[in-house]
Amino acid sequence: MLSKRAYTDADLPWLQECVAGWIARAGRCGYDHIGELPHRIYENLRGRRPVGEVVHVWEHAGELAGLTVNTRFGNAFDVFAAPGLRGSEAEIAMIEDACVTTGHGVDEVLTDVFDCDHVRIELLERLGFTRFRVWDDIRERPLADVPPEPEPPEGFTVRGARLSDADGLAEAHNGAFQAGWTGAEYRDEVMRKPGYDPAREVVAEAPDGRIAAFAVYWVDTRNGLGHFEPVGTHPGFRRRGLARAVMLHAMHRMSSLTTVTVNHNAENLAARKLYESLGFTKRHETYGYRR
Repeated sequence: MLSKRAYTDADLPWLQECVAGWIARAGRCGYDHIGELPHRIYENLRGRRPVGEVVHVWEHAGELAGLTVNTRFGNAFDVFAAPGLRGSEAEIAMIEDACVTTGHGVDEVLTDVFDCDHVRIELLERLGFTRFRVWDDIRERPLADVPPEPEPPEGFTVRGARLSDADGLAEAHNGAFQAGWTGAEYRDEVMRKPGYDPAREVVAEAPDGRIAAFAVYWVDTRNGLGHFEPVGTHPGFRRRGLARAVMLHAMHRMSSLTTVTVNHNAENLAARKLYESLGFTKRHETYGYRR
């Protein structure tokens, strides 16, 4: 007896609290970091449709049963199901509903799954999905022995972001990811949305005032987990150690936690080298499935 409704901004704190509890109970194999929720809902879905049309909250007996985030990258979806519903008809119903919501006007739908999530892998293959690639490497490192923060290059400053940085952040994100943000869009669709705190977007400011590099970090205090998403460098400022500098600054600010994680495209060798140089080791990978 599941019920489905549209997501609203007011749901996010509750969703993050619930998912943190699921991770504490069942581990991370069926779930990503709770910071991925606002990132995927607001940053990944910008310009798709109103988020209530493509993000759905599933409930049972007044409790959270699941969350579906649809139309990421146009034709991809995420399904997060409560531990007690994993492998059940309820989880299948959420997956099939996500396929319908995401599948309008596209030839195929995509999703990804942790390599250790054998329950979801079995369900996807039973539902006609096929594995087609390794999607992300999932890396982590302890926060007990973080190296000292380096001195940034002369004239550069490492600091937390401010709302007034929206134009510079849009330019930096566009350069790093070909994202197409305007400053007003980044301010209103990311910086002013639930879950985001400008102080947790650490930036390297260039001598001319431009944002040269950035790293957004997220915290899950219940599980002692930090997480980076996204990390990037403006193309005009690469190979100066700025991404390393902002990440180390952020890791020192997460010193009350035990572990920090980062996901990256398995084919992105530059990202792999950066994270390995900072002591991140590969813990898992995600598989891409399509139907």
